Amino acid sequence: MSDNASQNRFDLEIVKRVQQGDKNAFDLLVIKYQHKLAKVVTSYVPDSDVLDVVQDAFIKAYKSLTLFKGESSFYTWLYRIAVNTAKNYITAQNRRPPRMDVDALEAEFHTGGSALHDHATPEANISKQQISDLISQVISSLPEELKVAITLREHKAMSYEEIAEIMECPVGTVRSRIYRAREALEMELKKIL
Repeated sequence: MSDNASQNRFDLEIVKRVQQGDKNAFDLLVIKYQHKLAKVVTSYVPDSDVLDVVQDAFIKAYKSLTLFKGESSFYTWLYRIAVNTAKNYITAQNRRPPRMDVDALEAEFHTGGSALHDHATPEANISKQQISDLISQVISSLPEELKVAITLREHKAMSYEEIAEIMECPVGTVRSRIYRAREALEMELKKIL
């Protein structure tokens, strides 16, 4: 099974959990796709508005999740919502949308180029460094099996199957370990954000 197919299957499992009432499961999809959506949205709105538009897109997706039937990948569906949210935002701000528009079929491969312009202030750089340091501290404090799984996934961009092979455990165990590691990270980040 390809990594894309594996990712789609994982997304569908999470969507089903949310549809069955597990509100916290949606956080996994937010964590997974927030940066990818920001790159898409930055093609439409000023940098200062990107986070607001991305947040609105996730809220709309969450509220509409009962309509998602899995006919396309979750990301393609989410991408369409984000683009429409960005276009509606521009219209509300009396701005013209940019001419560049990526077709929904190309959504899986869209990176937005060098989209997120780095106009970071010294304060923002310090904040980024503090968050990065906190993430490193949390990861190093995790039990070894969680630390290895999250590091291989996030820093080495390995598939669940590759991680399972390296760690000599089932793919489901790898998913569980990565989920628990992300949960621990999220709890710590929520304390400071």
